[in-house]
Amino acid sequence: MVMSRRLTDVQALARDAEAAGFSGLVVTEAGRTAYLSCAAAALASDLHISTGIAVAFPRSPMVTAQAAWELTEATGGRFRLGLGTQVRAHVERRYSAPFDPPGPRLREYVEAVRACFRAFAGEERLAHAGEHYTLSLLPGQWSPGPIDHPTPPIDVAAVNPWMLRMAAEVAAGVHVHPLNTPTYLTETVRPNAGDVDLLVPCFTVPGDTEEERRPWRDLARMQVAFYGSTPNYAFIFEQLDAPDVTPRLRERQKAGDIPGMAAVIDDELLSHFVTEAAWDDLADRLVERYGGVATRLILYFAGLAWDRDRASLGRWGEIARDVVARTS
Repeated sequence: MVMSRRLTDVQALARDAEAAGFSGLVVTEAGRTAYLSCAAAALASDLHISTGIAVAFPRSPMVTAQAAWELTEATGGRFRLGLGTQVRAHVERRYSAPFDPPGPRLREYVEAVRACFRAFAGEERLAHAGEHYTLSLLPGQWSPGPIDHPTPPIDVAAVNPWMLRMAAEVAAGVHVHPLNTPTYLTETVRPNAGDVDLLVPCFTVPGDTEEERRPWRDLARMQVAFYGSTPNYAFIFEQLDAPDVTPRLRERQKAGDIPGMAAVIDDELLSHFVTEAAWDDLADRLVERYGGVATRLILYFAGLAWDRDRASLGRWGEIARDVVARTS
């Protein structure tokens, strides 16, 4: 998993990731554009590439469909379109775009993008008329036209049961939230998502010494605290018999006490969210934890490792190769 960044850096990262043995990149969207980062990676490597996720609502379904179509062509069919809602404040106040109702709107968004794909391929005229989007005009000169690859899969970010069930109905896969546990995957995700692909990010704490592991453990603790402060995710802690965690995190967050937020996530609680092991054992632990559940396993911290020490990506790539060898 990588944050979008300067496009020349994306190309360098993609080349290094491919050389290290990774099979793909999942590009998140924050301050820079996910689709441009995907294009840069596609032109520098033969990796599988996915947006994980691109924010849907600020873009017309047509704009998203065109970007995905061209990326599918550029990657030789190795692109997956991952879409998500983001949260209300960002969609309405940062992007100045409509948000409500997020679940039904995203469902229709996926259907509208698929209508665009069919029109691009020449299978039918563009004709999507829904509650939130209407698309009915695509003269030949404005269509990208057919490509020599299958239509790109569309994956949806989902956390709660309703969104997971919706994704199972309209999407090829689910981008599971990084705040996941074996309990959550077993009790919530799989029963509601059915047989769709699960793209699962994982927090890893690798190292052969305590000194080596501590920075990754501290980083994972902070990420769990940050994500866990969102009220919509409180039920994930409730599944662990820790219903007081989200209120405590929000209290510390409102007080501006970032160390206090991290302190809420003690080692026992953290163990539900991370895979910790020596380098030589990490692949085995990941397969034990996610085998039979995840379709694609995403190393959440690998991109950050590259930022901190470019040469270190090789060791993370060994983990990726070992996981593939144990599951293929």
